[in-house]
Amino acid sequence: MLQAIGLTSARRRGLPAAVDDLTFEARPGHVTALLGDPGSGKTTALRLMLEIDSGRGVTYFRGRPLHRIPHPAREVGVLLGNVPGHPARTARGQLRMLCAAAGVPASRADELLEAVGLAGVRDQRIGALSLGMDRMLALASALLGDPHTLVLDDPAEGLSPCEEGWLHGLLQAHAAQGGTVLYTTTDPKEAARAADHVVTIDGGRLVADQSIRDFSRTRLRPRVAVRTPHAARLAAVVSREARAARRSVEVVTEASSLLSVYGSTCAEIGDAAFRHGLPVHQLADEVGDTGPAEPADPAVGEGEGHAEPRPAARAAGSELSPPIRRRPPRGPLHPLRYELRRLLGVRTTALIVGAVLVASVGLSVLLARPGPAQLPKVLAAWPSLLPLPPAAIGAGLLGALSFGDEFRYPALAAARGAVPRRLRLLLAKLVMSAGVALVLALAVVLASAEALHVVYGNEIKVPSNAAYLSASWAGLAVGCAWAGLLAAGVFRVTTAGIAAVLAVPVFVVPIIQGLPAGPASRSVVGLPAGLRELAWPRWPQEADRWVAAVVRVVAHPVGAALSLSLSVLICAYLFTSLRGRVRW
Repeated sequence: MLQAIGLTSARRRGLPAAVDDLTFEARPGHVTALLGDPGSGKTTALRLMLEIDSGRGVTYFRGRPLHRIPHPAREVGVLLGNVPGHPARTARGQLRMLCAAAGVPASRADELLEAVGLAGVRDQRIGALSLGMDRMLALASALLGDPHTLVLDDPAEGLSPCEEGWLHGLLQAHAAQGGTVLYTTTDPKEAARAADHVVTIDGGRLVADQSIRDFSRTRLRPRVAVRTPHAARLAAVVSREARAARRSVEVVTEASSLLSVYGSTCAEIGDAAFRHGLPVHQLADEVGDTGPAEPADPAVGEGEGHAEPRPAARAAGSELSPPIRRRPPRGPLHPLRYELRRLLGVRTTALIVGAVLVASVGLSVLLARPGPAQLPKVLAAWPSLLPLPPAAIGAGLLGALSFGDEFRYPALAAARGAVPRRLRLLLAKLVMSAGVALVLALAVVLASAEALHVVYGNEIKVPSNAAYLSASWAGLAVGCAWAGLLAAGVFRVTTAGIAAVLAVPVFVVPIIQGLPAGPASRSVVGLPAGLRELAWPRWPQEADRWVAAVVRVVAHPVGAALSLSLSVLICAYLFTSLRGRVRW
């Protein structure tokens, strides 16, 4: 059961609250419609229930508020707006990525694509889906965790009549299995067709809480729609004849040429128009919406279908109800799996890797052509005119996209428009970006060596300082990837990540090189031996070479600049994360 008690949104700049002391419940086994005109507070009420917006009140999902549920995706399925997925990602790839976030098997994605009728377009890109297909994909995302409760904001928007009927059947089937369904709508006729219970709100306040029988009797009335160029004269004729016959007939002018007549029939109105010589362009029986009634007086009983505030609801009003604090979005339950599917789910990764390999091989061949050149520069494809080699720039770009795409297409927290600042998610991104950077760096060296052998027939000899060169090359690639990742996470845009990567050789390295190096500076040559004396258990003698290589890399101006930049970015990321948690 879903119980919303005393929901009240925060007032801003002296404006009235969008939702004011709203209390209702949605029972299991029933489809409950939250009905209201646009701007009546329906979406705000859902956001308060889901702890997305701040305010007052409390919402219980089977007796527990949302922040006390260990795995919310397995208890509450949410649809707020469209799926903000990357347009180049396939529908199947999007759901498989969200399966890792929800902690469910990847096979669940294929099951839901079949259930919502998207199995035929599973390999089609999200950007090419129609609006109706996009809504179906959003519904499939809400059903990933097989939740007990569905909270849907206008799920039929953009659907054809056939798709709308299918959706209502799906919601009824979920309720028939004991689930709870709450969805918003602006159409009372749709609520009458699809819901078992209707909660009507207006101006953020409860107007009526009715069963579908009471709702249809009090809200929807049969009427005759009449379209005529002489609407005012026909309205006067019908009203005069109804008074003469002592019949209860109500005539409502909908537009300059459209009348809605309640309490009469098409035959009676047609005869009256014929007798007075008034032309009629349309005459049809319809079911009319009488509009939301005023909130019921406490003396009115339940026979009218209005909801009388109960003592418990009044006691839980905005003055006594607890505050609703905006909760930070939750991270994926399987962050490494999620990050891997996010990385490989779009063609951008393959395109960047391919472009880096092609550019690196071409530059290596050109660098080796004039004659003897430094082997590391040739294999790394790093001409002097470039601030960084293509491999480092590509690693930085992939790292920047790791957070940049999250903020641009926030699939993890679609309704919040934010990215969860969770340590597990950050570590997963760091590990994955480092792995990709190392693979890219190794691929560039191997491809360059093979290209030189094919073009010039040269045999590549391993230099004596291979340990130092390997450590510096790997450190440069990983450092650029992490710099791009952290900068994009701090500034929430991919461009900032690329700028941070390029700023290392352009701005930070000259600053490091410009620092005074007096005679008081000390050597760190003996650091590996000193560390071995302190370490337990003792590492082998061969490890000294790698420790010395790492020390030399950090002591190099580029290494020192990268280390400094990463330290600043880590502190900035932690600061923004802590500030965001305090704000929440």
